[in-house]
Amino acid sequence: MHVLMETSAGNITIELFHGSAPDTVANFVKLVEDGFYDGLHFHRVIEDFMIQGGDPDSRGAAPSMRLGMGGPGYTIPAEILPQFIHTKGMLAAARRPDAVNPDKQSSGSQFYIVHGAPVNPQMLEMFNNQRAGKFTYTAEQMAEYAATKGTPNLDGDYTIFGQMIDGFEVLDAIAAMQVDRANRPLQDVAMKVKLLN
Repeated sequence: MHVLMETSAGNITIELFHGSAPDTVANFVKLVEDGFYDGLHFHRVIEDFMIQGGDPDSRGAAPSMRLGMGGPGYTIPAEILPQFIHTKGMLAAARRPDAVNPDKQSSGSQFYIVHGAPVNPQMLEMFNNQRAGKFTYTAEQMAEYAATKGTPNLDGDYTIFGQMIDGFEVLDAIAAMQVDRANRPLQDVAMKVKLLN
């Protein structure tokens, strides 16, 4: 299953992992079908890290308004699988911090797309040691990070439920935008999301 994100910066095509994160994908698809995302903005953008959207409060928000706390009023159980890592272009569900969300439940609507920074093997070994066996990178995953960018510090903590297959230049353009102190783009980046199949 694929979705098209039409943004004011260009289009992004994403493949959803329905078989691996069925609850997260089913919720996302329902919101897309309901038009929930249409007119929302990418409200948090950090170059070399990620771009985040899905806050309903972003629709028509004043430039000074702080965003990032809105949602549909529910969360989704975590569907975190070790085979999915935060390489560039991965789609994942945002969530509240562990201190108030120990089960790592996902936001009902907010998501992010990984932009990422260069990753070296020493960094991955450090994360392997910090996680004390809870999550260990395979040789294939280490090669994936070597071939692209990513945010390995997020691995094992967030539900990844899709990956970009087209529009990487749009991801780069959004990530490079000027932002305010809250990492909100100075120029709003609106989206419209629709199912392709």
